Amino acid sequence: MPLFGKSHKSPADIVRTLKENLAILVKQDKKTDKASEEVSKCLVSMKEILYGSNDKEPHTETVAQLAQELYNSGLLITLVENLQVIDFEGKKDVCQIFNNILRRQIGTRCPTVEYFCSHQEVLFVLLRGYETPLVALNCGIMLRECIRHEPLAKIVLQSTQFHSFFNYVEMSTFDIASDAFATFKDLLTRHKVLVAEFLEQNYDVVFENYEKLLPRLMFVMTRYISKSENLKLMMNLLRDKSPNIQFEAFHVFKVFVANPNKTQPIADILLKNQTKLIDFLSNFQKDRSDDEQFNDEKTYLIKQIRDLKKPAS
Repeated sequence: MPLFGKSHKSPADIVRTLKENLAILVKQDKKTDKASEEVSKCLVSMKEILYGSNDKEPHTETVAQLAQELYNSGLLITLVENLQVIDFEGKKDVCQIFNNILRRQIGTRCPTVEYFCSHQEVLFVLLRGYETPLVALNCGIMLRECIRHEPLAKIVLQSTQFHSFFNYVEMSTFDIASDAFATFKDLLTRHKVLVAEFLEQNYDVVFENYEKLLPRLMFVMTRYISKSENLKLMMNLLRDKSPNIQFEAFHVFKVFVANPNKTQPIADILLKNQTKLIDFLSNFQKDRSDDEQFNDEKTYLIKQIRDLKKPAS
């Protein structure tokens, strides 16, 4: 049977149509409404190829064709460079497509990691995304997925742009500053041998800047995790349809749970939902079985929630 029916475009057609209509959006021609609609349709079609739809699993050969078209056309980089012209839902779709393609493996190879190693500019476009509020959080999601891979983390660490983090974590917009700090933390904790070598060579510069930031970072984080509405928001996001949004919410949620000086409203919410949270976290993102750090953190959070006690009356 043919891979593509009459109503379904091939990966090459989808990539070509998306690239053409994205160019119209960038130029702000008169046909932007139609182009925006076409961009959205193409992104949805790409997601269906990568994630499957309804009861249909992704087709390996079609996924491979789409990946190759994205590499050959340079569209992955173009999408990141022009993310601001794509509508809200489209931005989320780009994040999911980008991260899915990035995780793709062929045996022990990660083709997209190899591709980005030879097209390093995408990493720095994502990093500079923190300077544009409209796309900052989307860029943060994609950049954190990149630095899960040691070769890409090494490129960022060893670049002059690494020091931009010290500016981004001090930005006046709290959400952006927090997101930049989450990325900064991942970069300095995920690949222990790589980071140890980097810090040994750059210790004075890194820690001089870090010590200047520490009081502000502590103030901001303490203020954020003291508010019960922020905890409720994270608990809702943990159940979002997007696994990427769930994963990002998990990294903020764990700060509420691990905080040894919880406010009473925070403790009350965790106690009220104690059993549900333990059951939920026990089954949360089990497909990340190879992520040792994530699973250790999840086990730790379950223990912390289980050990919560009601205050003595």
